[in-house]
Amino acid sequence: MALLSHYSELIEAGCDEAGRGCLAGPVVAAAVILKQGANYAELNDSKQLTEKKRMQLRELVMNEAVAYGIGIVTAAEIDKINILNASFLAMHRAIDQLKIRPEVLLIDGNRFNAYPDVKHVCIVGGDAKYQAIAAASILAKTTRDLMMEKYDAQYPVYKWKKNKGYPTPEHKQAIATFGTTPLHRMTFNMAIQTKIDFETI
Repeated sequence: MALLSHYSELIEAGCDEAGRGCLAGPVVAAAVILKQGANYAELNDSKQLTEKKRMQLRELVMNEAVAYGIGIVTAAEIDKINILNASFLAMHRAIDQLKIRPEVLLIDGNRFNAYPDVKHVCIVGGDAKYQAIAAASILAKTTRDLMMEKYDAQYPVYKWKKNKGYPTPEHKQAIATFGTTPLHRMTFNMAIQTKIDFETI
C-alpha cells in the first residue's frame, strides 16, 4: 500500500505525467495535495489500474484533494523543447495551478527541473509508493486519455480511443498509410522511420 507522506510535517504535492512515450497528443502532468493524514488506500500507480477504476479514482481525487492542478504541453511544444523538458514543463504548469503553495514536491522519476522556491524529491516508482503521486498519476492519465478520445473523433483512422497515441503496430501502420496530423510529434515520427523503438521510453 502506498505511503501517506514523505514529510509528515510539510505540505506535499505529488507530481506525475502521462504520455511521455506517445507518438501523438500532448504530455499531461498533474500535481495533487491530499489532506494530511488522510488514507486513500485504493490509490495506486495508474498503469496498475483498470480504466474503470482509474475513472472512479479520478472523481475521488478531484473531490477529496485539498488542491490539484493539471498541466498540458502540446505536441508542437514537445517538438521544440524535447520530451524530457516537456514533461518537466507540464509538471511546472500543473504546480502553477495549485491554489495552495506546497512546501515540498514529490516527483515521480529520477530527474526534475527545480520549481522556483519549492524543495523537491525525486522518487523512482513513486506512483506506487506515495498516495499523492499515485493521485497525480491517475489525474494525469485520465485527463490525457479523455483528450485522446476526443481527438479520435477528429482523426478516427489512428484509433486513438484504443491506443491513446502510443506506438502500437496499428498506430504506426496508420501513420505509414495516411501520414501524420497536427497532433503528431514530428520528432517522434522521424524516429519511427529510423526504427528507433520508443516503447522503451
